[in-house]
Amino acid sequence: MKLASFTKRQPNLLAALVTLAQRIRSDAQADALIEDLSGITVLVAKKFTNERTAEGLQEALYLTMGCISLGLSQAEIPHNAESELNFLLEQGAEQVFQAGFRHIKTLALMPSQTMVTDFDNDPYIQQRNIKALFSELCRAEPNSHWRGDEDYRRELQVRSENQSIIDCAKWLRKNHFAGPVKDQELDANAVISISVIFAIAGDGRIVARTGQKEIENLIQRARKSMPDVNANWEKFLEQIPVAHQPWLSARMNEYRDTLVKKILSKTRIKTMVTEIQNYHAGLEQDVDYD
Repeated sequence: MKLASFTKRQPNLLAALVTLAQRIRSDAQADALIEDLSGITVLVAKKFTNERTAEGLQEALYLTMGCISLGLSQAEIPHNAESELNFLLEQGAEQVFQAGFRHIKTLALMPSQTMVTDFDNDPYIQQRNIKALFSELCRAEPNSHWRGDEDYRRELQVRSENQSIIDCAKWLRKNHFAGPVKDQELDANAVISISVIFAIAGDGRIVARTGQKEIENLIQRARKSMPDVNANWEKFLEQIPVAHQPWLSARMNEYRDTLVKKILSKTRIKTMVTEIQNYHAGLEQDVDYD
């Protein structure tokens, strides 16, 4: 059996430095660049690791290398060692580092999950998240395979999707049939689930929050009328902005042959209410008092 070959990928900064070393009469440029990198490394050590220990300085060097590599990888230039070296020399190491760090800060402020809490706006929590993401994505050891830019792009996609789901849930809340839901905390996936479940009734209402009695009511009405689920769903979607429709449609595709069929079946109403409350309605439930 022939084993697949594996080529270790260097951090962008290291590849640029190797290219610089191969240039003729590059001593002055190299000296200036190394001086800049040393200054940045010390600043990173003071803020994120420990400038008083060899381990702290070494860790800061790895973070500096990764952050500059991230800045180079996201720059709008041809991505080869020569082009990235020219860009680094033209812009300066500090500017490229700052560009990489801005990507990290922007990413850290995007939602890592689809739950919104009061803690999300806490400055201490925000700074802690920036530091954690900086350490996770920008640590680049020279002798290890570099994938920080790939991890960044993957995380950016995940968080962009989370933001889109949250935006959808916020729109549903704003257009809730009984008036806007104004709670600060938000369980976005639960809001979408509730809206999809109640859309089968075909009464034109947008439901973003519910309670036990409303769920019982829905099941009883649905079993009595046996609605045309697909027709009611198309009618519901007509009210929804195009940008939000994919998340709702994906949830409906998930529920159509599972949860919706169970709602319309002879499964005990109490059993169905418990399932919806425990597995679908999340934190978007009002407590019903008898």
